[in-house]
Amino acid sequence: MAVQKNAYRQNFTLITIFLVFISITFVVALFISYNLTAKYVENEFASKKIEVLEQTIKPYNEFFQNKIPEITSYQGFLDSASAGKYAASVFHDYSFVRRVIFYDAVIGGTTAMTVRKNNLSIAARAVYQYWHVNGKVYGAEQRRTVNEDDFREMAIKLSNYVAFSDTSRVSSQDELFKAFWDVKPDKISYTNILRREDVRIYRDLQMLGNSKGASYKQNMMTFYLDPYLMKVKNTHPELYENVSITPVVYDPIDSEGDKLITEVSFPGAFSDYKLFFSSAQGYLTAEINRRFMPIGAIVLLMTLFLMLIGWLIYRNLNVNMKLFKLQYDFINNFTHEFKTPVSVIKIAGSNLRGDGELTERQRRHYGKILDEEADKLNELMNKLLSFTQIENKSITLKEEEIDIEDFIRRYIETFKIKYGDFNLKFKINGVETFYTDPILLGSVFQNLIENAYKYSHPQQKELFINISQEKRNIVFSFADKGIGIPKNELNNVFKKFYRIENQYNQNGSVGLGLAFCKELVNFMNGDITVYSKVNEGSEFIVTLPYEN
Repeated sequence: MAVQKNAYRQNFTLITIFLVFISITFVVALFISYNLTAKYVENEFASKKIEVLEQTIKPYNEFFQNKIPEITSYQGFLDSASAGKYAASVFHDYSFVRRVIFYDAVIGGTTAMTVRKNNLSIAARAVYQYWHVNGKVYGAEQRRTVNEDDFREMAIKLSNYVAFSDTSRVSSQDELFKAFWDVKPDKISYTNILRREDVRIYRDLQMLGNSKGASYKQNMMTFYLDPYLMKVKNTHPELYENVSITPVVYDPIDSEGDKLITEVSFPGAFSDYKLFFSSAQGYLTAEINRRFMPIGAIVLLMTLFLMLIGWLIYRNLNVNMKLFKLQYDFINNFTHEFKTPVSVIKIAGSNLRGDGELTERQRRHYGKILDEEADKLNELMNKLLSFTQIENKSITLKEEEIDIEDFIRRYIETFKIKYGDFNLKFKINGVETFYTDPILLGSVFQNLIENAYKYSHPQQKELFINISQEKRNIVFSFADKGIGIPKNELNNVFKKFYRIENQYNQNGSVGLGLAFCKELVNFMNGDITVYSKVNEGSEFIVTLPYEN
């Protein structure tokens, strides 16, 4: 029956599937996130135009809601001079206002420019025009018929309000807007808002037909606007490459190519115009890429995190598998190591216990066998026990001065007697004595010499031991001409229960020898390294602190 070299295997197919799955998930996640980012940017391109519009027309809204109603605060008492100052403040703050027409109006009066409606006369005593050039404001009185249509329309609205408004309550904003405002493309006309008591007075004038000849001042202004003078505030330059003011009827030509366009109309007096937005596809692509980069980085980090988790799981499983294999091999090998001497002892015991008479030579032979096998069992148990004690730091280092040459000779002579074909040599370079624990150092020597003999070819059982001093250390070199150690196994030979699979290591090893040596050397505050080439030999170097 063939011996199974490895009862354990790594499922590389599962690992490959996991890596492929992670890679596909990563690509799909990138694809989906990029498309979602692109869709989000396109949606923003269509929706963020409102924010640009709001910022662009903000001065217009402020002018419409705050500046124009200031006229009411004068209660009809504006004259050409104060109207000029008011117009100057308008030109200063609102560049889109081109001209201001001021009507110095009276209710109940009669002039060449008079509107009579609902038995009430509203007349313009004078008309003034204000404009600005290069920051300087100019004003001049105009012929009364120049803007007669604007004045007539506002006068009719005012007359209708006096005739039909409910003075028992405050008018709504909608009622006030219809009566005192007139918004047309590119211009806004405004009349100061009447108080309820004013309305009652003017209503009396209607009823009496102004028989008393009384007149009351009223102010009216028309503002001419130019939307092209508004400053476009592109609050989202990352989305809109170009933003311009164009007429509502403007339609881009077909040569826009791959540009994305959108538009939004202005309100109020600018309703004939719109904001026109355009961006080249590449412009938006750059923004999509910019927003996608952090998302892609997060997806990458998550993928790497998942791969790290997978690698940690694989590593832990691999380590557990190796530990299980080492323990499994240790039990098998250790059982074999015990089984052989136990079997020999059992056989020798059976022979001694047999009914036949034994000669003195046979009795001594069986006694020697029993003694040798008992020593093997004892040595094996002592090695395992010593290993455990060293790992648990339950022994102490007992240093004493030793003579190096005598120490080495004793071990060499012992192994020459044990192995007659073992060629052992040594050399000492300038070192005579040093302090160490002789028992622990002897265990290192015994294991390294035993390994050198065990893992050498039958015709090359050689070992050379060299001792030298390097700085404050003493170095022991054990160089043999054995089978060597593969390069990929050099980092494993000092691991507990680890065995290199070869023809010399099938039986009789539990993987403790070199691990035991390393623990001993480390316990003595030293270090052990190995250099080896296959079929050329190995050199183990033990470095210990030198104290003489």
